[in-house]
Amino acid sequence: MKLKNDQHERFCQEYLFDLNQTKAAERAEYSKKTAAQQASRLLRNVKIQERIAELKAIRSERTKISQDRALMELGCLGHSNIKNYIKHAADGFIQFKDIDKISDEDAKAIEAIKVNYKEGKVEFKLHSKTKTLEMIGRHLGMFTDKIEHSGVIGFEASDKYMPKIKKKENDSQSK
Repeated sequence: MKLKNDQHERFCQEYLFDLNQTKAAERAEYSKKTAAQQASRLLRNVKIQERIAELKAIRSERTKISQDRALMELGCLGHSNIKNYIKHAADGFIQFKDIDKISDEDAKAIEAIKVNYKEGKVEFKLHSKTKTLEMIGRHLGMFTDKIEHSGVIGFEASDKYMPKIKKKENDSQSK
């Protein structure tokens, strides 16, 4: 798709770098003073939106990374199970399974392996299930952030806009 000018194309390219609209406008050589406003205006432009979507699709095809693939990877991390990595040894101790016997899916969940040859210890760490499941839940719309506002909103009332209410004599005497 051809855009109005080269600066618009540069903005689209720069926006994909970090999805920061103001920084993208600055890198596309819009004035630093007006970059935030320019970026906001540009992102409302239908042709700009279409070009950004087109560039995202091209990048996704090139990198073979899609939302589905990312979600499948998160699923590997979020559904990892410690039983897939250890077994009971004959002497009653717990042993790590042979790394070659761990499935590729389970291997993806390992964040780090630490070997201490002097002490004969092997430690491993899985990726955080909490963070991973939170990311999956957010993608699925399970969690919504609530924003609470506090403070005092002040205003001055003017008699000019207040309705006139007549008091009855009985009301003032009965009190």
